[in-house]
Amino acid sequence: MAESDTPADTQETTFKRVMLKISGEALMGDQGFGLHPPTVERVAKEVKSVHDLGVEICMVIGGGNIFRGLSGSAQGMERTTADYMGMMATVMNALAMQSALEGMGVFCRVITAIRMDEVAEPYIRRRAVRHLEKKRVCIFAAGTGNPYFTTDTAAALRANEMACETILMGKNGTDGVYDKDPRAHDDAKRYDEVSYDEVLSKNLKVMDASAIALARDNNLPLIVFNLDEPGGFRGILAGKGTYTRVTG
Repeated sequence: MAESDTPADTQETTFKRVMLKISGEALMGDQGFGLHPPTVERVAKEVKSVHDLGVEICMVIGGGNIFRGLSGSAQGMERTTADYMGMMATVMNALAMQSALEGMGVFCRVITAIRMDEVAEPYIRRRAVRHLEKKRVCIFAAGTGNPYFTTDTAAALRANEMACETILMGKNGTDGVYDKDPRAHDDAKRYDEVSYDEVLSKNLKVMDASAIALARDNNLPLIVFNLDEPGGFRGILAGKGTYTRVTG
């Protein structure tokens, strides 16, 4: 299969370039830890279905299924060291996703904020933009390359740098933003649309505060949807399904 600059059919969506942010936990299935290959493949199929529309896709994947820096710090590990370990976990997840996508014929590049030239490309903005223009999926790993910043903030940062039109937050088992945890409260209310400021003032747990502020300051909308819903990613881009939109 040869790489092509010719876009696929884009009739089902008005988006040209998007950022998909998922947690590391989204890749562990029912295991409770690590990578679950069938789950990685399922998520990769969702990404491929959107890529087949001609949409240019950026991805950021968390590392919480392998190691979470903040929890490591809470257990007595020095915070900076713990955060760097978490960054390494995101690289492992990115490589797993790259392998799954390329097995389906989707060309990818794993691009890291920390140099590790033997396994991934260093982050160079103009090079990453060119990969997107060539219809390669760009998976941004190792966060921002700095401790004390989450992968949520990395997703907001890279989405702005890549001129993405929206950030899609793929959640596990949750079809949007609620006023309280719907898994613990039967009376939880789902928002169809909510503002950045409401997310911050009500502590709605969409993304961390730094990421929300970065999205707000650059007028970058967020769409929160259920990643576990088959066909959900493609459906959301076509304006179908259940989701919450976060805007100004």
